[in-house]
Amino acid sequence: MSYGFKILVEGDYALYTRQDSKVERVTYDVPTPSALVGMIKQIYWKPSVAYRIQRIVVFNPIKFINIRRNEVKNKILLSKVKSQMKGGASPEIYTSEERSQRSSMVLQDVKYGIEFCFDLTGLRAEKDDEGEKKHYNILKRRLEKGQCFRQPCLGTREFSARKIELVEAFDYDAIAPELKGTTDLGYMLYQMKFEDGGLPLNGDWDNPVFSDRADAVYFHPYMVDGVIDVEKYMEGIVC
Repeated sequence: MSYGFKILVEGDYALYTRQDSKVERVTYDVPTPSALVGMIKQIYWKPSVAYRIQRIVVFNPIKFINIRRNEVKNKILLSKVKSQMKGGASPEIYTSEERSQRSSMVLQDVKYGIEFCFDLTGLRAEKDDEGEKKHYNILKRRLEKGQCFRQPCLGTREFSARKIELVEAFDYDAIAPELKGTTDLGYMLYQMKFEDGGLPLNGDWDNPVFSDRADAVYFHPYMVDGVIDVEKYMEGIVC
């Protein structure tokens, strides 16, 4: 049995970056399933829980805006952070030297309905983690109270979700008239399939070492009257 949820998510801006446009960032027209899974994980996550996006409802008209952002070209290496923890030199970068200004095509004034469920993976599961009902009740409580351990974001960390609301059902009459009809969304990223399968390569959960190697998995969805039935297009997944 899979326990399901329906949530409404709103935000001022969103950026779901296309893989073929990473220098000058360009967003997909709608959220990718993997981005929504990442957002939900910011509310509640455990290795023993795997989320599946079932349906995405787009309520507001799809509007784009072009902005320019300052980004840094490099990041501090984890190895240097570990070295500092052992008494080594302080890892640091100077933004004035690493700064690069880039253009981004982002979505503006977004509102989505997300229907999702979860399954148990069996990874690092404790005896009291075996029941789905426990995880269901924890996530339900956190959604009702607006709790999270990281601020949920809409694609990238700069664009936070303004509101996340747990609902019993979606009001399909609230979908913008501009979204009526069938829209071919083309091939979109579904998820990154990591080589390690979520298991530490060294078998040590206390000091895990994971693989960075992953294959991009794509699917070809259609939006019908503002609704994307993600599960319907799962058969067409390609790597």
